[in-house]
Amino acid sequence: MLGPVETRSVSPVFVGRTDELGTLNDALARAAAAEPQALLLGGEAGVGKTRLVEEFATAAARLTAVVAVGGCVEIGADGLPFAPFSTALRALRDALPEEFAAAAAGQEEELARLLPDLGEAGAGRHDEQGMARLFELTARLLERVAAEHTVVLVLEDLHWADASTRHLLAYLFRTLRAGRLLVLATYRSDDIHRRHPLRPLLAELDRLRTVRRIELARFTREEACRQIAGILAAEPDPAQVDEIYERSDGNAFFIEELAVAAAEGNCTGLTDSLRDLLLVRVEALPESAQRVARIVAEGGSTVEYRLIAAVAQLTEDDLIEALRAAVGANLLTATRAGDGYRFRHSLVREAVADDLLPGERSRLNRRYAEALEADPALVPADARVMRLASYWYHAHDAAKALPAVLAAAVVARRRHAYTEQLGLLERAMELWDSAPQEVRSALRPVDYTEVYPPCGCDPATTPLRYLDLMAEAAVAGRFGGERERALKITKRALRLLEEEPDPLRAAWFWVQRSRLVQALARGDGWRELGTAQDLVRGLPPSEVHAEVLAVAANWSMQRRPGPEALAAAERAVEYAGMVGARETELHARLTLGGLTVESGDPEAGLAQMRQVLRETRAEGMHHVAGRAYVNLPSALQSVGRDREAVPLLREGIEFCRGYGLLDSGAWAWGNLSEALYSLGQWQEAAEAAAHATRVGHSAKPRGAGALRLAHLALACGDLAEAGRQLAAARAWYGTHDPMPQQLLPLARITLGVAAADGRIADARAALLPALDAGFPPGTHRYGWPLLLAAATAEADARTLPAARPGRAEMLDRLSAAGRTLTTGVPLWHAYDQWTRAELLRAEGRDTACTWSPVVAAFECLDRPYDLARVRHRLAGALLAEGGDDERDRAVELLRLAAAVAAHLGARPLADAVARLAQRARLTLTRAARPGPADPAAALGLTSRERDVLGLVAAGRTNRQIAEELFISPKTASVHVSNILSKLGVSGRGEAAAVAHRLGLFTAGPLAADTPG
Repeated sequence: MLGPVETRSVSPVFVGRTDELGTLNDALARAAAAEPQALLLGGEAGVGKTRLVEEFATAAARLTAVVAVGGCVEIGADGLPFAPFSTALRALRDALPEEFAAAAAGQEEELARLLPDLGEAGAGRHDEQGMARLFELTARLLERVAAEHTVVLVLEDLHWADASTRHLLAYLFRTLRAGRLLVLATYRSDDIHRRHPLRPLLAELDRLRTVRRIELARFTREEACRQIAGILAAEPDPAQVDEIYERSDGNAFFIEELAVAAAEGNCTGLTDSLRDLLLVRVEALPESAQRVARIVAEGGSTVEYRLIAAVAQLTEDDLIEALRAAVGANLLTATRAGDGYRFRHSLVREAVADDLLPGERSRLNRRYAEALEADPALVPADARVMRLASYWYHAHDAAKALPAVLAAAVVARRRHAYTEQLGLLERAMELWDSAPQEVRSALRPVDYTEVYPPCGCDPATTPLRYLDLMAEAAVAGRFGGERERALKITKRALRLLEEEPDPLRAAWFWVQRSRLVQALARGDGWRELGTAQDLVRGLPPSEVHAEVLAVAANWSMQRRPGPEALAAAERAVEYAGMVGARETELHARLTLGGLTVESGDPEAGLAQMRQVLRETRAEGMHHVAGRAYVNLPSALQSVGRDREAVPLLREGIEFCRGYGLLDSGAWAWGNLSEALYSLGQWQEAAEAAAHATRVGHSAKPRGAGALRLAHLALACGDLAEAGRQLAAARAWYGTHDPMPQQLLPLARITLGVAAADGRIADARAALLPALDAGFPPGTHRYGWPLLLAAATAEADARTLPAARPGRAEMLDRLSAAGRTLTTGVPLWHAYDQWTRAELLRAEGRDTACTWSPVVAAFECLDRPYDLARVRHRLAGALLAEGGDDERDRAVELLRLAAAVAAHLGARPLADAVARLAQRARLTLTRAARPGPADPAAALGLTSRERDVLGLVAAGRTNRQIAEELFISPKTASVHVSNILSKLGVSGRGEAAAVAHRLGLFTAGPLAADTPG
């Protein structure tokens, strides 16, 4: 059988691709230097992508890199969820078993969703963050495995990739920051039409500066000539090269096929269709080999030998001879594992599959399905259910396909492949009416629908109903980010419920609709929630009733906090407790705690929230615990207890990272940035805000991070950067769902940028919508900073002619708004005093008596920047009053303010202090005095630098210093450098010697951490 096939159809010479191979090798070198690399390799079918990857992989392996390859699998028109990652991770595990086991330790149950070899996937939690958690764990796994070994991860044929694979690849490309890792993905560019699902991903990745994209061009005539020479093992005739090059248009695969056809004497039989040319090779095979080729073409991109045998129903000898003929003709090739076969090139497979008759195609799929049902061991266990569903669906047998598709949907959900689950459930809806009643009455029960109440008396045994199916699909669409599809299903379900009223199930679907409307930026979702509340009103307590109340209370806490929200949260807690809905109860208690803090009883509310955090951690409810790690510190910050919030936020960030709670982690980073800003640790605050913009899965926590960066830039005097970050925050937040916690800080930064730029009219315009809307109860945390910024802008613009029109009215409105905000804790009482003082300054009526109590109020708080600002104001008032005592006191106040401004990098404040001192002819630098009471102060060390020096003297490394002081190693390094400079020494040992010589740390332990 192999005799006639002696011509080499693959050139032994690797032709061209010098630039592309150079790019790949450069990326490999960067990866080996611990700089992760991400590359996309595109090109039309047959242009030579696989050959280039093989050459690169061989070269990488020679350099001791570990190469793991996975390809997207196509079965009919379906892809297997995460198939390329599963294959590549399996190869990586085989190559580095010990390193892989160590990297996956503790997360095997979750990672088993990608690699079933790790064991049974845990039940885990299914929610909108489930897929993101899996992605985060996968990224950390790869980073850990690649910590000591250079790893090349190759993912082939992205044009066949399922949605889950595309989402995971995008996440890796966005987030990989460590490890000796190179990720290379290939795709067929000529398949990427305008509506192809890969197209948006390519556009997104093009915007990432960390991703390099390589487009593989066709061969030149010279390269084609070299390829033909390699195939023929002889120098080709120039006329023959011209003919082949013209027919192939430089496509490497077509050059190969045409060269082989010419060598076999078929050059006069070349048809007008290259597709027909591909079939010529098949038609030259014996009938049994052609039959086997058709079977393999319909079975998928790779088909197991035993499955081929079961479908072909040939004797073993006849089957082997048929396969030998197909392999010898270079149509089929054995898989890497040696347990199956695939077409050497997908173009040939597609040509053979397209040549099948419709009836022939469905018959082959039926034979595949029957063989797999008879012997499930014919295919790997992790692919069995999905492939059976695909075969029955394409066999057009609704009775068999419906239960198979529903079983596959359960498998997809367990792997967090929610988009694939949704597609399967949509197929089930399509098949529903075609399936016989006896089949529908024997379907599986409801799988996962959150608190939706399944139809029937016993949810564990009652067969799935059509409404239940729609509930599963709505949840899958929401979890998978396919919100538009989920919303359509939800609307259809509600139309069905209009025909057959069912208030409880209708209320559940209205809650889903509310969530989807918010996520799609179609509104704030309150109308839908209101409908749900109307539907459950008067019904007996149930999980749905409790959830409706809990969701409504949380909505109100974020948008309309007040007595009604508090009452809704209390009812939600009561109902959830009555029906045993533990998770809903804990969520509602957390909401109730936050509302209690805002209502003026902080200690009771904080105690409630702390208890929820303890219980959720003890009961393993990680999702609720992640929310508690955001809300509890936020509540502490709302009453001015930022220093108490910081360690809790750091603990929460580690918790969220460990459990893949990306959005909760991003919110925690944003809150940490806000707390560090208040405490005067601005460099660390900027780092935290940057983390928030990177790690979030959803848009809003990223918007919060961008807003923190805008605030920092404004305080540092970088108006251009403040404007850029402000625009980014607005883009992340959107305009569809106005929340006070977003709108008021946005207005404050917008106002601040305009005021700093001298645009008082624009500053007022930014404020007016908030003044018109008023400040609901519970919004004082955001309202006071906004009113203060507005009052300060009016005072700073007092002498500007452009500010005079409308000033009196604006000051009256600001004063009136301040009277509506609570001052129940020292922080907001201090803000009230400060705002009143600025309003008096705006009228030219402020005095030292105005500012002295403001300074006294902030001296009791842990907010160095705010204190420096009001000290500057008091100094100005003292200088205006005149007198030697007043001047001496003003000098001291300005020195303190200048020191803080310099330490923080607050250029506008530093400039304002310098201008005031210059106008008053004051010298702020102290004359040297012998024998200072504090040697550290004499050396110019800030309190933070004193803390760092104490740890240096104790022999701590930068990393140890960072861990002890809750700062980054980079920040610790900067502090050490500043200390060495101020002490005039060249090393840490000399610095320690100076510290001991001066007796800086003989009085006991280090002082508490206070900002410089």
